[in-house]
Amino acid sequence: MAARREAMARGALSLLTPPMTQNRVTARQGHGSARVVLGIATVAMGLMAGTFYAFACAVMPALARSGDRVYVEVMQNINDVIQNPVFFAGFFGALVLTAIAAWQLRRTSLRWWVWAALLAYAAAFLLTSGVNVPLNNDLADAGDPAKIADPAAVRERFEDAWVAWNVVRAVLCTAASALLVRALMLLGGDRAAQPAYLDPAAGSTASR
Repeated sequence: MAARREAMARGALSLLTPPMTQNRVTARQGHGSARVVLGIATVAMGLMAGTFYAFACAVMPALARSGDRVYVEVMQNINDVIQNPVFFAGFFGALVLTAIAAWQLRRTSLRWWVWAALLAYAAAFLLTSGVNVPLNNDLADAGDPAKIADPAAVRERFEDAWVAWNVVRAVLCTAASALLVRALMLLGGDRAAQPAYLDPAAGSTASR
């Protein structure tokens, strides 16, 4: 009788094991894809944080020492040349790739780290589009620096606001980068990235 029960138990286990194994393989494959996307998103986010950081701690303080006409001319040139495929790849890529990573990890506990990063960068993205870019456009509309009647007034309307909000977006992007790095470290772990139905602690619940 005991032997029969043992045989039945083994038979039941053999029926349960293949789907669970397949689920684990599928989860690992999904995590591999998420790891790649999350890694690229982290690099893109780091590039954006570094760009805004460089402006905050080097470019703008250096320009602050320049005369009004030189200041306006240099900023017009920067705002013109920065509109290139390399910058846009990082600027838009950080947003899109982080959103994709958040979707891929939506069923894991890592989603909170990635969603927090996405929200922080979305704020920086909207800040750039809604504040810094309009200021750049106003500066461009001032025309040829050599022909501006009052470059000091043009600079005054631009400088303080642009510098202050650039610091804010630099902080937001740095925070987003740190959050993505943390998510990437945990994903390498990767108990935190394991869906609840594959968690051994939840085995009794999943089998019901």
